Amino acid sequence: MKNFNLLVSTSRYNETNAKSELWFTLLMCGDTYPIISGIQFPGLITALTDLNPLEVIFKINIILKENPNFFQYILKIVPINFICETDIKTITQVIEENHKEHIGENDSFRITLKRRHHEKIERENFIRTIADIIDNKVDLVNPDKIVRIEILGNICGVSFLKENEIIRIKA
Repeated sequence: MKNFNLLVSTSRYNETNAKSELWFTLLMCGDTYPIISGIQFPGLITALTDLNPLEVIFKINIILKENPNFFQYILKIVPINFICETDIKTITQVIEENHKEHIGENDSFRITLKRRHHEKIERENFIRTIADIIDNKVDLVNPDKIVRIEILGNICGVSFLKENEIIRIKA
């Protein structure tokens, strides 16, 4: 679980089906050997693709435009830019070192925090700490970029994404 660049959600008990669906999809996108893993959190799987995760999202969006019912088990796919230990200091350092590369000078942003099995990080103070690092304007409704922090126990994924770079399957 310590090395992945896609975080995928499915309904509980459909993880095995979602893994197969994701494997097939990544092959369609051009990856010759994607590594798909189940993790300890129900309804979540991870993938490590050799392809650029944002290119994968782009290709999957093309597939979904042609066939909106393509996915039967996958509900959401989030590209992950950075993996680190779940530690406020470490996460803050990752964001501090990388946000200027991913968030344009005039881009607005929002922080989205998803915590799983790690309640020690207090949401409001943590988000405020991260927001203080980034000098850009905050826009909670329609941001140019989303700083997405996915806490999975002791592992954390950090992403700098546009809204359309997250795949959400509408029911």
